Amino acid sequence: MRLQTYNKEEPKVDLTSLIDVVFLLLIFFMVSTTFERESVLKVDLPEASAVDEREELPETLELVIDDQGRMFLNNQRLLDSRAETIRAAMEQLAGERRDVPLILRADRQTPHHFVVTAMDVAAQIGFLNLSIATDRSTGNGE
Repeated sequence: MRLQTYNKEEPKVDLTSLIDVVFLLLIFFMVSTTFERESVLKVDLPEASAVDEREELPETLELVIDDQGRMFLNNQRLLDSRAETIRAAMEQLAGERRDVPLILRADRQTPHHFVVTAMDVAAQIGFLNLSIATDRSTGNGE
């Protein structure tokens, strides 16, 4: 008698649908999870008080440089434009305070090195607030 032989096929497992389900679960958990971010920057918020106390506006230093390089600190002319003179005048007017705002005004024809010298002296002394004042003009070169 002749017996038929059956070819045994090995079962195939289709992983495509399993991978799809895992990815959908991953996306679901990523979207539904809340992430807590801690602030790195510490901000000190002002507190309200019952008494309305107003502080005086801080004193400012204004350094004006004209087109000849002459310097005026708070409307008083400096002897010359050397770094040592600027340093001495700023230290005399500001004292130990370095949080006093320093406003630098220069004529448009002022040579660049005078402005750079003044900024360098302010940085060496340790001034924290340096502003460069600009003039609104039409820009037509007049």
